[in-house]
Amino acid sequence: MDFPPNQGLDQDEVDEQVEQVIADNDVVLFMKGTELMPQCGYSRKALGLISQYRDDYECVDVLESLDEYRSALESHSGWETIPQTFVDGEFVGGSDILEELDERGELDETLDTA
Repeated sequence: MDFPPNQGLDQDEVDEQVEQVIADNDVVLFMKGTELMPQCGYSRKALGLISQYRDDYECVDVLESLDEYRSALESHSGWETIPQTFVDGEFVGGSDILEELDERGELDETLDTA
């Protein structure tokens, strides 16, 4: 489910959207840009790592309301940088954490929520 580009959503709307997408999906990547056009290297790296192990995951482009998303995500994860990955509603980490999990051979298991 792709959300339309943010047309000036306020903080409450973004908070609600973040809650909903985390609740509705097993794996969520909040990233800068889209799957087809990641807009930062860290988002591209996180996307690549996740897609090695899963076909079914949700991506949310945060660029339209970056400050609101950063605030909403920080309240969930205690983390202010983007990208952020959530699995079964739990914060896993950014691209650096995904990379560490992959190097230890644990990323597949982490992402396998079915």
